[in-house]
Amino acid sequence: MHTLLSWAEFRQYSRRLWILALPILITQFSQAALGVIDSIMAGRVSALDLAAVSIGSGIWLPLFLLATGILIATTPLIGEALGQDNHHHIPHITQQSLWSALVIGLMGFVIVNLMPNVLGVLGVPDNIQPKATQYLHGVSFGFPAIACYAVLRSYCEALSRPEPVTVISLIGLATDIPLNYLFIHGGFGVIPAMGGAGCGIATALVLWINVALLAAYLHWSSNPTFASTRFFHSFTRPNPIQIRKLFHLGLPIGIAIFFEASLFSLASLVISPLGELAVAAHQAALSVTSQLFMLPISIAMALTIMVSNRYGEKNWLALRHVQQTGLIWTVLIACISMVSVWFLRPQLAAAFTKNIEVQHLAMHLLIYAIAYQIFDGWQVNVAGILRGMQDTKIPMWITLFCYWLVALPLGIYLVRYTTVGVQGFWIALVTGLFLAAVLLSLRLRHRQRSLFANLYQ
Repeated sequence: MHTLLSWAEFRQYSRRLWILALPILITQFSQAALGVIDSIMAGRVSALDLAAVSIGSGIWLPLFLLATGILIATTPLIGEALGQDNHHHIPHITQQSLWSALVIGLMGFVIVNLMPNVLGVLGVPDNIQPKATQYLHGVSFGFPAIACYAVLRSYCEALSRPEPVTVISLIGLATDIPLNYLFIHGGFGVIPAMGGAGCGIATALVLWINVALLAAYLHWSSNPTFASTRFFHSFTRPNPIQIRKLFHLGLPIGIAIFFEASLFSLASLVISPLGELAVAAHQAALSVTSQLFMLPISIAMALTIMVSNRYGEKNWLALRHVQQTGLIWTVLIACISMVSVWFLRPQLAAAFTKNIEVQHLAMHLLIYAIAYQIFDGWQVNVAGILRGMQDTKIPMWITLFCYWLVALPLGIYLVRYTTVGVQGFWIALVTGLFLAAVLLSLRLRHRQRSLFANLYQ
């Protein structure tokens, strides 16, 4: 029995991968673009407003990703049920995930509202703190919507029907621009001009619009896929066993995503003593790389779905071929991203700020972004494959080591205790992502050997 991927198999799996990944990609772009729009519109007001949004985002986004990471375990759980032809269990899985989302969303609301109390401790300059605080208070109201939306999205994508999520995400993106403008500049004689801090309220409103539209669609849709797994009817009480299974699988996913996201997000706080221009340049460069990251993470999400189906079927050979297909595309996408950023650096930097000094520094930081494209894409896709195999605990410890025990201390040291400046943190990012790519690959290799040992027994 051959284990290498043939050209025919590569084409077959690639077609399935992209059918799943393209709607997810549009959704990811739409959601990430909310932050990019915030940065662009706040940056047009002033560098101070951009810095405040950057620091506020750096605090709430890791918490948002922790919450959604836990709840994204709904995807492999439903995928496994599909692979086992256990469709009747899908509504129960979804309902229990929604109960969990309600609790997580309320906890997130409270925590985000408390976070402004630590801005001074984290060394955020006094002139940035008021706007960052106002931004955090506004965006906190969207946290319960984030949690519920994560479950509904996982439900759709696990059933290989991501299209409704894509359409609704685009609607939310279109709504964000006028709402941002309204709360940044004020209007109707009632809403005061809040500057960049107004982006927080606008984001919260968009998140509630998204979850309301998706819930309404799933409730009334006549699509056979959703009709046969309808979960709004006969809503069951919280089931400790199913919720425990969700957290057993999802908590390591959420923590792993939190470790990586917080490394990027905390960069704004670490860099903040260098001044608003350094923070603004960092945010501009990071916004570019965040958009580029949407391609590999969309592939990773599609891989999780495909791998979880084959894991449920116990089809180890097909699972291996899916992995190989996804990783080939990972390298190709990374190479295209590297070339594109190199040639478009001036235009990309200019899109986020009119300040010439900030533009030049952002262009310099984008060189470091080029350096880690392959490492970043590789590690997120290997993590997606392992997630589909319900292997989440070891990847969590790997990300803890790479991002918080290596990259974060290195970044703090280079930025605050040397003359390297803002680029010191980007050197740390490259180091952490490289280590993660290597160690996660070793973990995947170990899991593959175990599965193939079973295959030949």
